[in-house]
Amino acid sequence: QVQLVESGGGLVQPGGSLRLSCTVSGSIVSINAMGWYRQAPADEREFVAKITSGGSTLYADSLKGRFAISRGDTGNTVYLQMNNLKYGDTAVYYCNVLGYGSDSILHDYWGQGAQVTVSS
Repeated sequence: QVQLVESGGGLVQPGGSLRLSCTVSGSIVSINAMGWYRQAPADEREFVAKITSGGSTLYADSLKGRFAISRGDTGNTVYLQMNNLKYGDTAVYYCNVLGYGSDSILHDYWGQGAQVTVSS
């Protein structure tokens, strides 16, 4: 079993900041990449950012400059710093981990989602 536990969501005013965290635990052998996706009501899930095991980062073009992804020192935690939040950033944010499980198969693992609401 692999568990992804997210935290840090909440209500913030436009222009404010939030930091999401996601910690992976359980029977994951190695991590290739960690990232974030989001899904607004009535929309499809969309890519936000990812960071590879080598430290390379990739962002959705529309979010560059406002969002920053990073990893913790132990490599099993990923963060998403979100600055200058806008109404359109309101969504459920999902942590995603691409890694090998104890079955030696590459899996996509997902967190339970963290609600981020931008409202005045």
